[in-house]
Amino acid sequence: MMDFLTNDKLVIVGAAGMIGSNMAQTAAMLKLTPNICLYDIFEPGLKGVLAEMDHCAFPGVNITATIDPAVAFKDAKYIISSGGAPRKEGMTREDLLKGNCQIAAEFGENIEKYCPDVKFVVVIFNPADVTALTALIRSGLKPERLTSLAALDSTRLQEALAQEFGVQQCKVTGAHTYGGHGEAMAVFASQVKIDGKPLSEMGLSEERFAEINHNTIQGGSNIIKLRGRSSFQSPAYCAVKMIQAAMGGEPYTWPAGTYVNNEKYKNVMMAMPTVIDTTGCHFTNPEGTPEELAALDASYEHLCKMRDEIISLGIIPAVADWATENPNL
Repeated sequence: MMDFLTNDKLVIVGAAGMIGSNMAQTAAMLKLTPNICLYDIFEPGLKGVLAEMDHCAFPGVNITATIDPAVAFKDAKYIISSGGAPRKEGMTREDLLKGNCQIAAEFGENIEKYCPDVKFVVVIFNPADVTALTALIRSGLKPERLTSLAALDSTRLQEALAQEFGVQQCKVTGAHTYGGHGEAMAVFASQVKIDGKPLSEMGLSEERFAEINHNTIQGGSNIIKLRGRSSFQSPAYCAVKMIQAAMGGEPYTWPAGTYVNNEKYKNVMMAMPTVIDTTGCHFTNPEGTPEELAALDASYEHLCKMRDEIISLGIIPAVADWATENPNL
């Protein structure tokens, strides 16, 4: 008897792509579940990924593949979707807005139709803040059951600070970005410690931190320049760790994109201080300097503009009508 976290069905959407295939391998290596279904509309690539996974010979894991959403989503309890178009060099995440939000709408409809009892969903195709919001509205799920990947901005900030001070990456704590997962993200550094010492006591100049800040924001673009393609290993790993937490593994404490509708921020998906566990994704309000909180407000305004743009395109209804599609909103 193999020791898996759960026997529940995990569906990987966009499995023929580089992120999807890496997620399949990571999920099998971490022994999340023996029941993994790969879904994609590109059949040759999907068959290739399935063959590769079979060639890994993971003991006890039953990996299936299908191009039929009715088969893929039926009885699914956990889903990760990277099923959008990837970003190419020179593109921003926002350039993908219309096409990928239409894909997200169909994704949400498949959840509502075939697996309304799904326990947790992670959306990781860009622009993730609005693709996840679109999927949430169309899926009918409770907000804590669907989230977007946002951790990469924070892990990139952590990595840059570790490089700057010559310490192991795990020795940098409190390096977080909140708000949008894009050019308008808000970088929070006031809580950062380098091997236990506050960043403010490390002698880092404002100019140098501004460079690190800029490099963090452009981290995804830099991967494209270096590798000739959008990042795939880091989003795959982080997304699978999010699902692992929802399945009962160690809680996931990097920021995640979550639905926020409180006294300050209304009707958006945005990165916040979050914890993912078996009860879903739960957020608190971030603590920061007045400047950091002002940057978060600006990021929120940017997210509202993107949300309003997909409303104007007819991809999602007006905010006042969301509850008609999803009574949990």
